[in-house]
Amino acid sequence: MTRPSPASALTRTWRAEPQAPPDLDQPLRARILIVDDDERNAFAAVQALEELGHELVVARSGEEALRRLLTEEFALILLDLHMPGMDGYETAALIRSRKRTRDTPIVFLTAIFRDEAHVFQAYSAGAVDVVFKPVDPFILKSKVTVLTDLYLKTEEIKRQSAYQQWLLDEHARVKAEKDLTERALRRTEARQEAILQSLPIVFTSRSIEPPFAPQFVSESVKDITGFPAGRFTDEPEFGTSRIHPDDLDRVVEAFSRAAQTGRYSCEFRWLCADGQYKVLHDQGVIAAAVDGGPREIFGVILDATDRHSLEEQLAQARKMEAVGQLTGGVAHDFNNLLTVVLGNIDMMARKAEDEARRMRRIDAIRQAAERGRDLTRQLLAFSRRQHLTPVTIDVNVLIHDFAPLIRQAVGEAVTVDLAFADEPLCAHVDPTQLETALLNLAVNARDAMPEGGVLTIATRRDDGRIAIDVSDTGVGMSQEIRERVFEPFFTTKEVGKGSGLGLSQVYGFVQQSEGEVRLESTPGRGTSFRLVLPASSNPAEAVKPSERAKTIEGGDERILVVEDDSTVLALTLDMLTGLGYHVTTATNAAEALEVIHSGAEIDLLFTDVVMPGGVSGVSLARTAREIRPDLRVLLTSGFVGEGAVIENAEFPLLDKPYETTLLAAKLRKLLDKPARRKKARASDGVAAAE
Repeated sequence: MTRPSPASALTRTWRAEPQAPPDLDQPLRARILIVDDDERNAFAAVQALEELGHELVVARSGEEALRRLLTEEFALILLDLHMPGMDGYETAALIRSRKRTRDTPIVFLTAIFRDEAHVFQAYSAGAVDVVFKPVDPFILKSKVTVLTDLYLKTEEIKRQSAYQQWLLDEHARVKAEKDLTERALRRTEARQEAILQSLPIVFTSRSIEPPFAPQFVSESVKDITGFPAGRFTDEPEFGTSRIHPDDLDRVVEAFSRAAQTGRYSCEFRWLCADGQYKVLHDQGVIAAAVDGGPREIFGVILDATDRHSLEEQLAQARKMEAVGQLTGGVAHDFNNLLTVVLGNIDMMARKAEDEARRMRRIDAIRQAAERGRDLTRQLLAFSRRQHLTPVTIDVNVLIHDFAPLIRQAVGEAVTVDLAFADEPLCAHVDPTQLETALLNLAVNARDAMPEGGVLTIATRRDDGRIAIDVSDTGVGMSQEIRERVFEPFFTTKEVGKGSGLGLSQVYGFVQQSEGEVRLESTPGRGTSFRLVLPASSNPAEAVKPSERAKTIEGGDERILVVEDDSTVLALTLDMLTGLGYHVTTATNAAEALEVIHSGAEIDLLFTDVVMPGGVSGVSLARTAREIRPDLRVLLTSGFVGEGAVIENAEFPLLDKPYETTLLAAKLRKLLDKPARRKKARASDGVAAAE
């Protein structure tokens, strides 16, 4: 229903527009919210109540019900007690905690909790009644009829009261227009003040010039802030002085901008008399100047604290749901991998088998471990915590050389078209991760074209950056799927047909590379992903794919390995000695420094980043370099968090898990470089006897 505006009496001559009266002939209808996660129970309730003629709204969970209650009003709530996630008790508590919904009747529906303790708990939670399932339609209709009739009668009284108030306001408006005497104005102002005091809204009038001093504040401000209205009008800067310091500039900017836009709206924290901050919503418009007088800002202030609190609770509930989905997906996939690993190891340990079968088991263990490694990398990519090694590459060359693998992955039913720009497009990215992202997009496109189709990969410039478009002619996506497509473990495929991490890896990699992902999709008309990547500032340094694939063998240098995990240390020792290196080991930074101080011949320090004892591998490497400036350093880590910052220009990093070939290549790349000390002498002209 429409309330007449109370602002007409704020000044002597401001004219309010006539308001339409409440429509007394419009039949009232009650809105009933049915909250039940079981579609059958909800349908049964709807069937039982349809003939009553009320508007029935169904919510599948407590969270959905709370979202509706934020903006909608209901005469009655039928609430299932036993629901996954947020149950009926918790939902009822949140409903009762809000001022707007605390008086809405709640009838609990339950098929499980029939004992007296649960019934007493239901009434304690705010229920007006409890109905047991299976629901008797006659009983349910009877109970609902009583509550809705009470609601409709109350609403009718409110409507009649509003109509009477409209008549009074219309009388006052007509009287004010015909009679501009001081006596009529005082009567109007007195009536207005009574209305303002009865509403949970603060009406204000303030100057349009800084410091926007209040000229009028309704007395209802005391109910919200604890301060009388006179405090605001007598002390021009009192209102702004109690705004939270972090919000003050934003509020002042909103008032200042109102002079150009004609209106303003802002929310801010305000320090009340009890020493607590409340969230206030302030909005208003610029009133036109009257009789040559100055313009004013007319506004209303609402207490938005309860709404913000409920929004925070809903956000927390969604966050916990996302965490549960993520951890559940990780546990599911890793348990499958560990089943393969542990099962094959157990079979190999329990009985002797021929060489062919033993090698098949070893291959199965390796494949499971590689899938676990890939899953970990996808998670790190989504969280934007993976270690990237960006180099300058020509994306046209990379995609051209990678196309055969893409064609093999999508199969013969899908045609792969390449459309390259007419110029070299050099981007500064990690080439391996870019290939993984393209492969994930290609596989995703293949699954969207079960009957075959066309996959197009095109390159172009996009506002000075490099753009790669991956488009398909598949089934497309709905709006709901597009909004969730980058969430980890979200998938529309059948169980076991996809991990739900492919697109999240693409998103995380591009974001970590300081780029962006754009998505366009229409159901039945295909999907297009655009990867926008940073362009290289020095295209001349572009790395060729053949250079990245170069194989390097082992050597006979002396390596100090620092690793606190005994199993990883033993494996690394076997790998290095197998490559021909002479290896010395240490389990922490202190032991490693003892070896370095002892004068032992060491050509390279190979250390884990995260170690016990309070000294990280980065700190150890820096200390070792101070002692031996010519010492080569290679770091390794399974996860480098925010607390362990590594500058790529300072020390190279090898991600765990690593294979022998990759470790050998990294070592030879470092060991074949000239020593730091010799290089410095050559450039600085320092004598060899230094």
